[in-house]
Amino acid sequence: MFKYKVASDAATQQVGAAVGRLVQPGSVIFLQGDLGAGKTTFTKGLASALGIQQYVKSPTFTLIREYTAGRIPLYHMDVYRLENGGGDELGLEEYFNGDGVSVVEWPQFIEDEWPAEYLQITINKSATNDEQRELVFQPQGQRYEALVTQLAQTL
Repeated sequence: MFKYKVASDAATQQVGAAVGRLVQPGSVIFLQGDLGAGKTTFTKGLASALGIQQYVKSPTFTLIREYTAGRIPLYHMDVYRLENGGGDELGLEEYFNGDGVSVVEWPQFIEDEWPAEYLQITINKSATNDEQRELVFQPQGQRYEALVTQLAQTL
């Protein structure tokens, strides 16, 4: 586990960009955090590092947004609306095992669909400062342990 504190949205995007420089095709990132914690802000930074020029916005109502005009495709998912099931109908396994990077907000609602290896990032808001966040990186599998080790050396 690795923890990192940021003091602004821009810093959250910078951490996302640092992760974006380290991901590979087939990477799966789960983003946990309350509403407004910075999950989509983080994803914007990651997308930027992938060379994606499109505006990245939360896929709350579409569930999945695909950004394919970068060095690696980005599949940005918000599965909050699947609180009562239905994740198996989205074909998530194809995304997780595909040629892109899958970023999933609210992954707790699709636990039955989780791959064996992934990187979970929890974004916690500060109780005393609206801008500050703590990002907690929890790798599952050697690939993601190596990624977090590299990230810790980079930040």
